This record gives sequence, C-alpha cells and structure tokens, in this order.
Amino acid sequence: MTTDSNEKNQGLQNQGLQNQGLQNQGLQNKTLGQVAAGAAGESEAATTRTSFTLRSLLKMVRGGEKFACLTCYDATTARWLQAAGLHVLLVGDTAGEVILGFPNTMHTPLDFLVALTAGVKRGAPATLVMADMPFMSYQADDAEAIRNAGRFMTEGLADLVKLEVDRSFAGLVAKMSRAGIPVVAHIGSRPQHVKMHGGYYAAGKSADTAVALLDDARAMVEAGATMLLIEAAPAEVAEQIVRESTVPVIGCGAGSSCHGQVVVLQDLLGMSTWQPAFALPTAQIGGQIMAAAKVWMDRVKSGQLGEHPYVMNDTQRTVFHETLKRRDVSHERVEPKQ
Repeated sequence: MTTDSNEKNQGLQNQGLQNQGLQNQGLQNKTLGQVAAGAAGESEAATTRTSFTLRSLLKMVRGGEKFACLTCYDATTARWLQAAGLHVLLVGDTAGEVILGFPNTMHTPLDFLVALTAGVKRGAPATLVMADMPFMSYQADDAEAIRNAGRFMTEGLADLVKLEVDRSFAGLVAKMSRAGIPVVAHIGSRPQHVKMHGGYYAAGKSADTAVALLDDARAMVEAGATMLLIEAAPAEVAEQIVRESTVPVIGCGAGSSCHGQVVVLQDLLGMSTWQPAFALPTAQIGGQIMAAAKVWMDRVKSGQLGEHPYVMNDTQRTVFHETLKRRDVSHERVEPKQ
C-alpha cells in the first residue's frame, strides 16, 4: 500500500471518528429515558423474533434468497446480532485467536468453545447457532468425536456442528448424521491444517485440486452432511459445488454464488490488524473503542463521572458522621509506595 493511500485511509478513519463523536454528542443530549427506551425496544425485538431454524434456512435457499452468517463469541453481541435479524451465528474456533490471543485456531480448547456456544445461544435463542469442533476433538477416534459433538448439542445448545473435513471423513460424518447430529462439512482451506501447509492457503486453484474439492463436497453430501462450508476457493469452483449440491452451501472467501456467506465479526467491524479482502469492514469499531477509552481516561482524570446514584438519607448520614467522631483513627495511614 502506498503512502498516499495510507494517508487517505487514515483520513477516512479520522473522519469516521469525528462523525462518531457527533453521534456520541447526540446521545449525550438525549435523556436517560430515551436511551433506555431505545435499548428496551432492541431487546424486545431480540426476544420476540420468530425462531429461525434449519427449516427456515432451507426455505430461503429453495426460494433463491441468500442467508447471512457471522462469527460470535458472547451472549451480549449475540443479542444485538439477533435483533439485527441475522440468520446464523457461528461460534468459531477463531475464538482462540480473537479472544484468547493464540496465533492460530489449533490451540482453542474444547470446553471453552462448548461454554461459548451455550452463551451465544442463550443470547440469541431465536437464531440458528453453529458450533465449531476444535482441533483434535474429532480426528483421533470416531466414538470420541460423536461424544464431543453431542456435548455441543446438549451442553452447548447448538443447532448445527461444524468440522473441517475432506472425503476421508465420510464415515465419521455418516455416523454423526445417524446419531442425529446436523453436520456442517467445512471443506477447502482448513485452518486446523495450517501446520501441514506452513501457513494459511487457498484451495482448488489448480484443475486437479479443484476436482478433488468437488469430490470432497459430493462425499460429504452423500455421507449425510446437512450443509457445506467452503473456505478460500476460486469462485468458479464454489459455483460448481453449489450447482451439484443438494444441501445449502456457505462461502467464506469462495465467491458470491454460495447460498450464504460467513466472515469473522471482528473483520467486519474493523477490529482486525489484517483485513481479508472478502470481509470488507462495515464500521471502524476498533478506532471507536480506542477513542472511547481515551474519553474515559479524561473523565477519570477530571473526576467528571456523572451523577453519583448511591446516596444516604439524612438520618443515616447523621448517624454515619457521629460514628466517625467516635471512630479510632489513631493508626497510621498507609501511603502507596513511590
């Protein structure tokens, strides 16, 4: 990126922060009642929404309507995304990166993801929630894999369970399907294989690997997968998979022909240090968080914290001050070390 483009982007971000400042000023001018009423309205929309189920999604796909999916890792964010009308939430193993700070998804703990999935579902009970099986939670043993997937369905309250696969996992997908677990087969680029490739990679860029990807998709559908997710593949390859598939197909950097699209929420909100080209940010929340933190620092420094809501009545205040007069304060005050 050139210096000019850097300066231009910085200018746009600064302008966005200035605009946000004007919006924040408008919020400050509102009464607390108005702000509370607005929040209550959003909350009501989130809790009274008609449940969006797998059947709802299939109806959309058959009607030619696209569906949207975002990653989500907490109940509060899930509530707002549900209020927005989002169709699907993925509690991805990317939580290991964006929440726990790991360098890749391979380190994301199973129990951690189960707990997060349940939290997201509690925050968005009317939204279709997809769990993500982390590294080594399903690769070693089929029985263990089914039990772990079952945990996501019971403890994690998930509606769907995603795992990164190729056609060699057809037997496992078939067993999970027979057990009543709706499987989302994640094919193409598989982040849990990052060590095998020395980094993240695109799939299906040669004719041979493209045909292999088509074969993976077909094997997953024949094994009983409820849905496919294609990551980082050429658009024409994904388009052919969609053409051949009898189940919904979600794309993640796989072109616009897929029935649905998913990106990491932090990428969409402009909070990531590296921005995928297929996840253009719709906001610059990172800069807004930084600006908000600076405002808070100024408030703390100046002591302008707003009206203090916790007060004593006159009687208790009198008793308190009388008690202070009798209180032994002869001990030496402890001063903080310099």
